Amino acid sequence: MKVLAIGRNYTEHIKELNNERPDEPVIFTKPDTSLITRNRPFYYPDFTKDIHYEVEILLKISRAGKKIHEKFAHKYYSEIAIGIDFTARDMQQKAKEKGLPWALAKGFDGSAPISEFIPIDDFDLANLNFHLEVDGEKRQEGNTNLMLFSFDYIISYISNYITLKKGDIIFTGTPKGVGPISIGNTLTAFIENKKMLNCEIK
Repeated sequence: MKVLAIGRNYTEHIKELNNERPDEPVIFTKPDTSLITRNRPFYYPDFTKDIHYEVEILLKISRAGKKIHEKFAHKYYSEIAIGIDFTARDMQQKAKEKGLPWALAKGFDGSAPISEFIPIDDFDLANLNFHLEVDGEKRQEGNTNLMLFSFDYIISYISNYITLKKGDIIFTGTPKGVGPISIGNTLTAFIENKKMLNCEIK
């Protein structure tokens, strides 16, 4: 099982970080050790002082595929979840300034709390609302109709380069409103109005 993620997939988030709008999906990876499941807490590491939350809709691949045509991509997933892509912003910025990869800023242990996966049957995936609250205050709010690259396009694009296997998880990008976390915060994430994820920062 591997964890793949899409950067810069919402225009307003691109603007808030002063990034370039991409012509094609920006792909990065997280190791499986980044995952936090079952609402376990996140322990703030000592190698960074500026971790940001980035809430995202997740896809779980349900069958293996390579070079998947976009029109068939919907056959390769049947469940979604919500997750948080924790980013060590200070480490990321330092790497970007030097033109170096920012794998450590995204892939450190515990950097990906995720909810349980639920069937897609009851959702309109092209018009899906989701949001994140920090200590009960809404901080991020998104809708999949604002994505630059759709779920199916993402799957098709990735599969041209990387074979997708059953159980792989894809983070599909974050909307505007990212910000720092602090010890003592509680982050709660919702798909539509369904509470899906709770993560305490310790």
